[in-house]
Amino acid sequence: MPKIRPITFDPSGSYIDQNGITQEQVSQLASRMEEIRDEVLKTDLKLYVSGDIPADKIPLDAGFLEMPERLLDAYQTDRAASELGQILETASRLQQEVDRVVVLGIGGSYMGARALMETCCQPYFNEFTRAQRGGRPRMYFEGNNVDNDWTQGLLNLLASDKNQPWSIIVISKSGGTLETAVNFRRFLDELKGEVGADRLGDLVVPVTGETGKLASLADTIGCQSRFLVPPGVGGRFSVFSAVGLLPAAMLGIDVVTLLESAAAMNDHFRNAAPGDNVVLDYVAVNYLLEKERGCHTRVLSAWSKSLESVGLWYDQLLAESLGKHELGALPLTVVNTRDLHSRAQQHQEGRRDKVMNNLIVDSWRTDPIAVGTSEWNEDELNEISDRTIPDIMSAAIRGTNLAYKEDFRSTTNIHLPAADETALGQLFQMFMLATVVEGRLLGINPYGQPGVEKYKKNMNQLLREPVTT
Repeated sequence: MPKIRPITFDPSGSYIDQNGITQEQVSQLASRMEEIRDEVLKTDLKLYVSGDIPADKIPLDAGFLEMPERLLDAYQTDRAASELGQILETASRLQQEVDRVVVLGIGGSYMGARALMETCCQPYFNEFTRAQRGGRPRMYFEGNNVDNDWTQGLLNLLASDKNQPWSIIVISKSGGTLETAVNFRRFLDELKGEVGADRLGDLVVPVTGETGKLASLADTIGCQSRFLVPPGVGGRFSVFSAVGLLPAAMLGIDVVTLLESAAAMNDHFRNAAPGDNVVLDYVAVNYLLEKERGCHTRVLSAWSKSLESVGLWYDQLLAESLGKHELGALPLTVVNTRDLHSRAQQHQEGRRDKVMNNLIVDSWRTDPIAVGTSEWNEDELNEISDRTIPDIMSAAIRGTNLAYKEDFRSTTNIHLPAADETALGQLFQMFMLATVVEGRLLGINPYGQPGVEKYKKNMNQLLREPVTT
């Protein structure tokens, strides 16, 4: 495995005299954190493999833990026959056949893929020509809502140019999630009208369970390629399965590097001691701030617009995993400096119930843009003409953290070497591991989402009631 530049976690902004925590408190929690690491890596995995799971650990969707290594090992053994090899082959085939791809899914079935696209692809990716996109198709995400205007808008866009062929990736373990199923029906009908029923099997790729409504429909359509949502992997933990990897591969994202980086985070989690372990330290600091200082809201401050969807993915992961039994922190994603002009006042002088976890990119993929000199200096910027946009961002991060420190408000910094596959592979796995660790620390089963299932049941019952006038 190539050497990977690690992401780092700096909690020093939470070690403040008032309203913060101390390094001693974090150190005192270290032995408990190691016990939970053993529970996650040894007890949970052993129970998961054996299938003999006690009632208090059901469900136990621990399949995500070693999924990066499993996929990579199979790929190295037999590239063509492996799941990763099949994903890459399908992505290559569709790249040559279509110019647009519609990804249908909701929650964990699409959020990871969208985060990968928005972080790893160039901004405004869909607006560039096919040549500028490196021959990769445009990608659109639907089936994540029942918004009539947005569904119709995308259908209109697809129908506006018959010379741009398109395909569907539909992601649903059961096929019974209403938002995705309804959208799939409409987009499938539109695609059939354009290419005919005989071509649907080539252009529709389901990612689903071995059985279920979508699996049955895929049989009827005759889908040439299909992939499984792995058993024992919940939707919000599925980004390193075909759920996230197939859309990413179609966009030309290096999914091998992504998996290698996730595996590197697993290795770090297994072997690094508390104090040097980004997973355990992140959990310890945020847990203590919530327990000791009432920081029940966790603000993920993304200091790059490209990372907003990463934050939204993490919002779902944390909320569905830990929001149970009247426990669990409230996740909130903001993008700075944009949201400093909308939320900063409340964060700076509002209730002291928040910790700001900064997500910082240390290097940008494009050359720095200088402020430059101008003959019109009414804005008085000529005096900083040699400074660049990255310089301004750096000053904003430091200035904001300083303002919080002066007001005794806790911050932490997660540093990404760059916004790329290497960083995201580590970050996704770090957050998933951290969420499971914190669940065990709180005495909450981090798997399953019973509250979400209740709304689905009620919605389906209401729709099947007789219509009254």
